[in-house]
Amino acid sequence: MFKSIFYLINTIFAIFYLFPGSILGYLLYKNLNKQPQLTDDLNFLIFNFSSNHVFAFLILSFFGFLLFYEKKKKIILTYFFSISFFYELLHIYIPNRGFQISDLYGNILGILISLILFLLFSHVKKKL
Repeated sequence: MFKSIFYLINTIFAIFYLFPGSILGYLLYKNLNKQPQLTDDLNFLIFNFSSNHVFAFLILSFFGFLLFYEKKKKIILTYFFSISFFYELLHIYIPNRGFQISDLYGNILGILISLILFLLFSHVKKKL
């Protein structure tokens, strides 16, 4: 059942990410060009991270790590880093979307935070 939910979340994620415009912007503002911003973007030294992308990839990857990390560690890590690059690169070609390095950094940061949280969670779980 959880794998089905993960696959459903992946499908919804792909639709939202690859749609030519912002589905959430349309639903909230009746404007496909306006992207809702959950929080301010994150700035660290010279890097800017899109907070929306951090949250999205954190949630998606954490759920994926819970389901697949133990048996398919390399595959799930490769999958998340691949889609983070691939989806963002596709924004070059998708109308009303644009490639932004801060979005790519946000994708990667979300995956890394998720991995760290998952590993900490797993470590504590084994100790108990």
